[in-house]
Amino acid sequence: MNTNLSFQQPLTLDNCDREPIHIPGLIQPHGFLLVVSVPDWKIVQVSANTSEHLSITPEQLPGKSITGILGEAFAHTLTTFLASERSGFSVRREIKQVDLALGKYHAIIHPHPHFWILEFEALADEAEIDFSYLNGMLSHLQQAGTLIEFCHTAASQIRLLTGFDRVMVYRFDEAYNGEVIAEARREDLEPFLGLHYPATDIPKQARELYEKNWIRYIRDVQYTSVPLVPVENPLTKQPLDMSFAVLRSVSPIHIEYLKNMGVGASMSISILKEGKLWGLFACHHYGPHAVSYLLRNTCEFLGRTFSMMLLEKEKREEAAYHLRIRSVQTKLLEQMSHMENSLQGLIAGETSVMDLFEVGGAALCVDGECYLLGDTPDREDVLTLTSWLSAHAYQDVFYTDALSTINPAAHAYQDRASGLLAITLSKVQQEYLLWFRPEVVQTVTWAGNPAKVAEISEDGLRLSPRKSFQSWVQQVKGTALPWHPVEIRVVTELRNTIIDMILKIAGELKLRADLLMRLNIELEQSNNELDSFAYIASHDLKEPLRGIHNYSRFLLEDYADKLDENGKSKLQTLVRLSTRMDELLDSLLHFSRVGRLDLNLKPTNLNLLLEEVLEELHLRMVQTGAKISIQPHFPVVDCDPIRVKEVFVNLLTNALKYNDKPNKWIEIGWIKTENMHVSPATHAPYTFFVRDNGIGIAAKHFENVFKIFKRLHTQDKFGGGTGAGLTIVRKIIERHSGKIWLESAPGEGTTFYFTLTST
Repeated sequence: MNTNLSFQQPLTLDNCDREPIHIPGLIQPHGFLLVVSVPDWKIVQVSANTSEHLSITPEQLPGKSITGILGEAFAHTLTTFLASERSGFSVRREIKQVDLALGKYHAIIHPHPHFWILEFEALADEAEIDFSYLNGMLSHLQQAGTLIEFCHTAASQIRLLTGFDRVMVYRFDEAYNGEVIAEARREDLEPFLGLHYPATDIPKQARELYEKNWIRYIRDVQYTSVPLVPVENPLTKQPLDMSFAVLRSVSPIHIEYLKNMGVGASMSISILKEGKLWGLFACHHYGPHAVSYLLRNTCEFLGRTFSMMLLEKEKREEAAYHLRIRSVQTKLLEQMSHMENSLQGLIAGETSVMDLFEVGGAALCVDGECYLLGDTPDREDVLTLTSWLSAHAYQDVFYTDALSTINPAAHAYQDRASGLLAITLSKVQQEYLLWFRPEVVQTVTWAGNPAKVAEISEDGLRLSPRKSFQSWVQQVKGTALPWHPVEIRVVTELRNTIIDMILKIAGELKLRADLLMRLNIELEQSNNELDSFAYIASHDLKEPLRGIHNYSRFLLEDYADKLDENGKSKLQTLVRLSTRMDELLDSLLHFSRVGRLDLNLKPTNLNLLLEEVLEELHLRMVQTGAKISIQPHFPVVDCDPIRVKEVFVNLLTNALKYNDKPNKWIEIGWIKTENMHVSPATHAPYTFFVRDNGIGIAAKHFENVFKIFKRLHTQDKFGGGTGAGLTIVRKIIERHSGKIWLESAPGEGTTFYFTLTST
């Protein structure tokens, strides 16, 4: 919605708006008028001044044939015109020269269904229009750059052509208040450029006539009107409709208006944009001023040409502006496509929504957040405004240049947000993208006080046009620069694109969520199948392997005396390998059980658990001579004590095994995770560790040590083993939703850290 400049008027202007200016029953005296019936061409109505032009009184003319008054040639021309009218040509016709008893005249013919209006103006002694001059005028118009320059050029060319003292381009706003936006004038005249005129200066019915008739001309404002005889048209029993008549007398209120301005003659040329009145060329002369019909016709041609060029020029300027905005829009959409949260691309990139067009600030209100850019109302005011929009703005794109006039709460911040343009992202969630334009305090200079004055006349109370045109200044507050139609179109497109993008992303997220859920189900099923396979395979392979092992030993025991040394060696190797295979299967069976068994979580005192671990490893500790220290006051944690005991046993066993130092030591401790300098992302409150001064591990092998059956040394070195211990340890810790990692360096010992998130 848009708001426009307005002013208070003390009383209604309805009587002025209803003035029947198209049927005045009067003409201007610089010509005469006849109304003839068709097809018999009998005169039915005349202007009262025929005796001055035809030497025949108006009372003598009604009922007479046009042939006897104007001649057979003229009547034949009318008959020819009538034939073309019946073929579908209903337009104004002209006869450039008609020879009458008292001189030469220019005839203008207006066809009606049952009668024709014939107007006659005396021919002036003037040269033919030089069309090369017209070509030059059009060339000047084409070369004009901006719209204002285009208007100034046209005003100057029309003044040169017609000789008027002043020619103005008068543009209407949406409420039909007028503003002089271009002017060509005599140097000694005061400028009218920039003056505003109220809509009441040109009432509705006058604007409608301007849309029908391109030229309205007053040769001398001091003229005395000539009545029609009879007053009513005998064929219609109604006053004669003179909407298209060039001699039509104008409103006495308008004549008084011109006299008050000191104007002696005037001409208006309509400027139409797509059939609607956009403005006028207003021509003033400060004395009587004759402009021939031929020259007025040329001015009409220029008015029509200007109107067509105006539309093209506005479209070109609009297209250039649209192109610039579109370029910014493209950058915004590109930013959105590259951001995880696409809407952040509107405000967080190199380009923002502030760059689309001239605004003071912008806001994006989504997901319960309100992001502000530039100079905006406070966050709470913006959120209140979105609630107001949700309740009062029913369209997807809302705009106003006077927010406080429709939302009184906006008075508090009208300096920052008199103008509002908002697009709805979600009305239910009250999610909006908003642009704000600051208040522009406008000083409007009217050509006199715009309120018409009531006067007491002999006929009673009437409205009179203002008598003073001294500048009357009005200050208009609470308004911003209006939103351009191109801006509205672009943000409408932007909204549609954003909504499509949001829906597309939502659809993709749902597809991804569905896919992830399906993959998780499949992965869980696959893991269960792998655990089952590992369990079954390791369990079922043990029996035939046990048979191989036993029969190999039987052969060695029962047939030793029949085998040579080479045969004995091969059987011993077979026994050893089957034993190794049995150990590997035991480890695989144990690993599969860890993945399959449910944890028995319960509060566990780790101090007591570690006492059991040390008791179990006591003999091994004595054999190696290692010293073990345990940090006191281990916390009580929720865990499966059997599995966690296995973790400590495995880690301590490795610490005892992989140590070639003469003085071996092992430290078992715990740390509050928040106090650690370096640790993987974890929410566990405690981190436990087992530290030794053993052989250490190179950084490149940190991940390999957790791979099943992966050993860093030969089978016989450091007491052998299957290489499954740390794999089982990590599996147990992961079952507790924890993490395990290590710090180590060759020859400097190793520290294994782990957490139990279930704690």
